[in-house]
Amino acid sequence: MDKLKMHSPDLSQDNIAKIREMFPGCVTEARDEATGAVRLAVDFDQLRQELSDHIVDGPQERYRLDWPGKREALLLANAPIAKTILPDRKSSLNFDDTKNLLISGDNLEALKLLQSTFLGQVKVIYIDPPYNTGSDFIYNDDFSDTAESYLRKSNQKTEDGHCLVANTEANGRFHSDWLTMIYSRLKLARNLLADDGVIFVSISDEESANMKRLLDEVFGEKNFIDTIAVEMSTTSGPKTVNAQQGTIVKNVEFVHVFRKSEKFDRIRHTPLFDSVTSFDTHYTAWLNDDGTLSTLAEKMREDNLVGRDIEQYGFLNRNAFSVKSIDRLLSVSDSAKEFIEKNLEKIARLDRPPVSAAGQSTALGHWKDFKTDHRTYYLTTLENGTLQALMPLSLNYRMSDDYKPKFGRTVIRGDLWKGFYQDMGNVAKEGGVSFSNGKKPVRLIKQLMKWANNTRDGIVLDFFAGSGTTAHAVFEANAEDGYNRKFIMVQLDETPDQKSSAANEGYETIADLSAERIRRAGKKTADGECHADWNRDIGFRMLRVDTSNMKDVYYRPDELKQSDLPGMVDNVKEGRTAEDLLFQVLVDWGVDLTLPIRRETIKDGSGQGKTVFFVDDNALVACFDRGVTEDLVKELAGHEPLRVVFRDTGFASDDVKINVEQIFRQLSPTTEVKSI
Repeated sequence: MDKLKMHSPDLSQDNIAKIREMFPGCVTEARDEATGAVRLAVDFDQLRQELSDHIVDGPQERYRLDWPGKREALLLANAPIAKTILPDRKSSLNFDDTKNLLISGDNLEALKLLQSTFLGQVKVIYIDPPYNTGSDFIYNDDFSDTAESYLRKSNQKTEDGHCLVANTEANGRFHSDWLTMIYSRLKLARNLLADDGVIFVSISDEESANMKRLLDEVFGEKNFIDTIAVEMSTTSGPKTVNAQQGTIVKNVEFVHVFRKSEKFDRIRHTPLFDSVTSFDTHYTAWLNDDGTLSTLAEKMREDNLVGRDIEQYGFLNRNAFSVKSIDRLLSVSDSAKEFIEKNLEKIARLDRPPVSAAGQSTALGHWKDFKTDHRTYYLTTLENGTLQALMPLSLNYRMSDDYKPKFGRTVIRGDLWKGFYQDMGNVAKEGGVSFSNGKKPVRLIKQLMKWANNTRDGIVLDFFAGSGTTAHAVFEANAEDGYNRKFIMVQLDETPDQKSSAANEGYETIADLSAERIRRAGKKTADGECHADWNRDIGFRMLRVDTSNMKDVYYRPDELKQSDLPGMVDNVKEGRTAEDLLFQVLVDWGVDLTLPIRRETIKDGSGQGKTVFFVDDNALVACFDRGVTEDLVKELAGHEPLRVVFRDTGFASDDVKINVEQIFRQLSPTTEVKSI
């Protein structure tokens, strides 16, 4: 019976195997002198020659981003780890029913463990990584090991267990260490992104240029969409003094936007709108129902209620009303506001006509509709014979996406997103938890998802989760549009600074703070006004990255000595539960970590009850109890599961263990049978 590997995928070996399929002469086998393990290796000189139409003599200069540690970072991204994800029911909310995940642990390890399960399934990634300001922390990754020795080392935590280190500007590898840390994580994140997926990366100007080049390399320059400048502050307060002294103060941060592939462009992306405070006086025309044209000023003067207010507030000049006075009229007259809102289709401004309208004409002082390209245009002819389009006010009059939404004239937002400084004034209160490390506004992430418009029931991933803002944004977005997005949040189980508000409020780790915010945000969102189609999933499964459930001998059975045999009863670590084993099996086999899990006690032929897990009924069946009999094996085979797993030392006898695969071949031939 085959054993599960119980470690994350070895991505470098997977990639080499793909190369061997195309260029078999470029791949050979090599033995690791230190471990004796046989691994695939690439003859790069031969591969370069295969990919070239001329003789290749040596390395060629080319445009690329390089830094000390880049190759080690790539090695680290590809190297497997013998770690696992353990369920934490106590810290979870609606564990059995939710489709959301909150993972506590190093995000590099978490991303490795998610590779098999969520490969190509994530629709949106949003991250707000450390900005490398010289005063923050970055992940302390160890690049000194080969893939094989890294696998050995990763069975256990290091003595100190520290995952974060200060990265001060005095560090000789200040930018390099930061790039190395980000690079390995982006490489893994790209694997998880769906072909029609998109990644948003928040960053400040300290590393914006480097981050852009890094994303160019990982996702491809052709997949760059835009860099959004987000107005996070204004030149006010202390910044005013600096500005008066000639300093160019910082008002914006950036969001780099990259797609996974051109499939993202096939989705209709939702435009976002900013409010405009003044009435656009270019809107002067009025489209009468009989095809004639009047002016907006005339129609407002003729309306009984609006005309009365025009006179009452003194906006007449020689018994005439000018559109230049509309702004002041709207500030005092509710009747004028109602008049504008009721007649958005009739109020228009002149604009250039579509190219396809060439040759069209109208009588002077008249208008007509013209249908082309599935759109309707309104045309008129000026006195000089020039054809013009009439653009109704209804095209840019709607609810804005501002911090305090306004119903009025709007403009479509470009890559300058104004007004988020208003959100920053309230961001400390969002989610009901204190977090001083720089929350992002919920509205920012929510509008990025809204614009992308590529996920209704898909997955949103944030592997620098912080206080859990992205999860909060998912809840609010679902409540507004009735979609059922799911989230995967990853947050390092770091201890908060003892002087911080998080520590004062009793949170042992930042991941625990994230969990509490998600609980509060979910309840507040569900208690408010919600779309009828939303499934109201405000729960999450808390999972924690930890050392493998398996003892070292599981990974290196060839090192087992004869003297070890008498004490070698099991290869599972003491203290690990059956559900712990189940989740490592789910990770190893690439089974969805959010599927429903049913635990049953099934009696075997001797009347003994055994605990059996049914994942999504028959997606996977697992029994880790000892004393498994042939009768129980037959009982489980009768369920015809897609996969079944047992403990290698869990069978009542060697005969039962030998017969397991034969029993399933007879009763459920499509079942994949494995052991741990």
